[in-house]
Amino acid sequence: MSIYRDGTLLLAAFLLSAPVSHAATMQDDPSKIDLAKLIECKTYDIAGYYDFAMWLTGPDSATAMKQLGLSEMPSSNPFLQEFKLSAPVTVFGRQTNRIVFTSSGPLAVLDEPDPHPLAKTLGVTSAVDRPDKFLGEKEVSSSKEQHEYAYPPLPRRISLRVFTVDTLPGKTLAGCSYSIGVE
Repeated sequence: MSIYRDGTLLLAAFLLSAPVSHAATMQDDPSKIDLAKLIECKTYDIAGYYDFAMWLTGPDSATAMKQLGLSEMPSSNPFLQEFKLSAPVTVFGRQTNRIVFTSSGPLAVLDEPDPHPLAKTLGVTSAVDRPDKFLGEKEVSSSKEQHEYAYPPLPRRISLRVFTVDTLPGKTLAGCSYSIGVE
């Protein structure tokens, strides 16, 4: 077995055995998650996000999508899975009926060609700021947790992101990244 595969299995074992520490509003039921709060990095933790992602993409995905009012849209970007909402959601004081999921979290698709005002309002610092691309991030929380099945300690990080992509011209994407890494 390769080192990569061993690491993947180790991470999977960790995620499946991680202690449950969901926000009280979720009540151990991912179907009760508040999508706006999940996008805004409010209330939920990494374990809560992963439970939600497993519910949304697992065997109950049709039920999850129906319950959340999500309709998948075609996407020309292999790193973004885009959805239309049956009812708009308000995030960061703005309404949208489109969201995307990346490998680490949900983002609102906002009808704002200039990401700078939103980034400034949210205190997001740019890492890339060019006329054709903006990428900014603000750390919300981070920690390192030792787990009995993993060594070294796994960094856990929640960050608020604002960025643009050329596959969604005239739009600003904003939302939360929930990640567990390996150093």
